[in-house]
Amino acid sequence: MKRIVRFTASWCGPCQDLAMNLETAGLNLPIEVVDIDTHSHIAQEYGIRGVPTLVMLDENIEVKRLVGSKTVNELQEWAQ
Repeated sequence: MKRIVRFTASWCGPCQDLAMNLETAGLNLPIEVVDIDTHSHIAQEYGIRGVPTLVMLDENIEVKRLVGSKTVNELQEWAQ
């Protein structure tokens, strides 16, 4: 099953924009939110170098990655 892991931080303005766009995009995929400050070990496992970063997993295998704040249309295209 596909799911998205959204890496974020409370101090990150673009992360907040991305979160709002994800809500609007209606991707119909489960989204797990990982705060890189609280869960730095998970961010390190995924090699996260900046936020916001989205990682799409299929059966726990990374299939796509997207870095930076994106528009609703960009998110919808990426998720297909």
